[in-house]
Amino acid sequence: MDFRALVSSLSPDAYQSLLDAIATGRWADGVALSDAQKDQTHQLVMAYQAYVLKSDEPYTIGPDGQMVVKSKAQMKKELSPDSIARFNHDDL
Repeated sequence: MDFRALVSSLSPDAYQSLLDAIATGRWADGVALSDAQKDQTHQLVMAYQAYVLKSDEPYTIGPDGQMVVKSKAQMKKELSPDSIARFNHDDL
């Protein structure tokens, strides 16, 4: 199985477990990640974000492995005025 196929076969739960391991530095059973495991887990998470999630976040890793940075104009264009919650003092 090639790397891209491996990444595409990960379930969302497996991805979340890897993300949690990176955030805490430990596997779900409490065992600490080794330095090699940290590096490999980071690579796998970034690949999943690039190939599967195709995130609309301003800073992501693209399918080519390069960092994707959206410009301010691109972000403004994606945020329509209707997507912002507005509250009146009377509503609270």
